[in-house]
Amino acid sequence: MIRVLIADDHHVVRRGLMFFLKTQKDMDIVGEATNGKEAVELTEALKPDIILMDLVMPEMDGIQATKRIKAEFPDIQILMLTSFSDRDHVIPALKAGAAGYQLKDIEPDDLADCIRKIMRGENTIHPEATSQMERENEPKEVLPHEEYPLTPREQDVLSELTKGKSNREIASSLFVTEKTVKTHISNIFGKLHVQDRTQAALYAVKHGLTESSGQ
Repeated sequence: MIRVLIADDHHVVRRGLMFFLKTQKDMDIVGEATNGKEAVELTEALKPDIILMDLVMPEMDGIQATKRIKAEFPDIQILMLTSFSDRDHVIPALKAGAAGYQLKDIEPDDLADCIRKIMRGENTIHPEATSQMERENEPKEVLPHEEYPLTPREQDVLSELTKGKSNREIASSLFVTEKTVKTHISNIFGKLHVQDRTQAALYAVKHGLTESSGQ
């Protein structure tokens, strides 16, 4: 018998999972948790074979609960069962130690098969989650301002430029000469790979560079 613990903060979800899994002759529902903290406590008390773990729960989320459980009970398997397939949820969940990642719209029979596969030592990852993992392994694009960081003064000039100020107005605001402003703007264009003030302003807005350096 596969001993299953269900961890989900939604009563209807827990009831539905319990109702279906009870029809599986090789599975035994040993308990249900309403949050991550309860999941950890029930795992210690009940020692299930596998946990169906929701991601977003009160008190302690599924990722934190998974980390704690895997640290203490590495042989207990965890299948993430969630509504989220974005990389901000997928990658941390798998890094925490989950053996599987499935979405809640999975067909009941497929879910049962996933549980059996995990217990046989196979990972079961939803295709959308798999694609997020593949993107995680792709080389990350390095943006111009990351490769060539602006100096604090260049950041100040860019901040003023995004407000639509002229060189003279920027010089007045920063207590420098117009020639100095022109030099900074030329450097900014080169570092950000832009051709004019409009492109520089759009780049700054898109990448959150509109604030002054504060120095």
